[in-house]
Amino acid sequence: MASIINFFVDPKHQALRRTIFVVLLGQLVSFIMAIIGFSSSYLAKLGVDAPLIQSFFTYSCLTVVYGGIRLFRRKKMMVPWYYYAPLGFVDVQGNYFVIKAFQFTSITSVTLFDCWTIPWVMVLTYFFIGTRYSIRQYFGAATCILGLGLVLLSDAGIAGGGGSKPLLGDVFVILGTLFYALSNVGEEFCVKQKDLVEVISMLGVFGLVVSICEIALLERDTLKSIEWSSDVILGFAGYATATFLFYTLVPFLLKISGATLFNLSALTSDMWAVLIRILFYHEEVGWLYYVSFAIVALGLVIYSISENTTAESHVDGHLRDQYQALAVECAESGGQTHVA
Repeated sequence: MASIINFFVDPKHQALRRTIFVVLLGQLVSFIMAIIGFSSSYLAKLGVDAPLIQSFFTYSCLTVVYGGIRLFRRKKMMVPWYYYAPLGFVDVQGNYFVIKAFQFTSITSVTLFDCWTIPWVMVLTYFFIGTRYSIRQYFGAATCILGLGLVLLSDAGIAGGGGSKPLLGDVFVILGTLFYALSNVGEEFCVKQKDLVEVISMLGVFGLVVSICEIALLERDTLKSIEWSSDVILGFAGYATATFLFYTLVPFLLKISGATLFNLSALTSDMWAVLIRILFYHEEVGWLYYVSFAIVALGLVIYSISENTTAESHVDGHLRDQYQALAVECAESGGQTHVA
């Protein structure tokens, strides 16, 4: 007992304690990412096909929490509102296609295909922002694409892909990551003003407006036909809670560890997805998935160890610069770390 107490109080173990904390935090975020995927797949299994309604609850949470923080601060907008309108639009479309994919393919394929955001953002930032990447980063991204290609082969039936129309689901995920990439690049432009509370609150507001408009056009009948059982409510609540926690906790991980550990931690969410598929859905996972996972992991390691940290911040696919700016701003505003 004394040795345990000594471990927590002895300054000599400070570095080890920090490492353990970072690893545990990374795995918590990874688990939350898996819960996001599980909630979407769970609703799909229940016969609920309402991606816009799902996103509605996410944007509502962002609007209430971050919008409330912004109103409390009474700060003037640093970016004109009309920049946020297209940002909210593309973010909603990204969520729509990725959530829609769960209707056709397995949770394992969707979670792994999220890595496609990296090459999309590399292309967009190269042509529109002028970002230049190292050979190592290109090689790492190419390795990831090779691994994702094996997932396509698995979903084509070579190794038993899951889902009713797995290839269609994969296409939806790829489209979704394209919109996520557009959203990331747009947020990068807006966050240069160093006020991420404004960015996230406006993303929530315009995402909410776009979701409501598209629900009225595309999912009005779906909304009426949903049978609001306890399981369905639990699925929606799980998704909204998990996405909100993701936006809340990721800033801490990126601030204290950077994108390298985050990318590696995010990989374990794919293995959580495998466990969910096996334990909850009692489905087998094709052997090609494990091969592709190993190749994608290798590609992310190669990409993450690049010394070009400036370029890395553009393409981690999870808003590294934006979250770091949020953490800094919250610290400056009085240490309100629970909403960073």
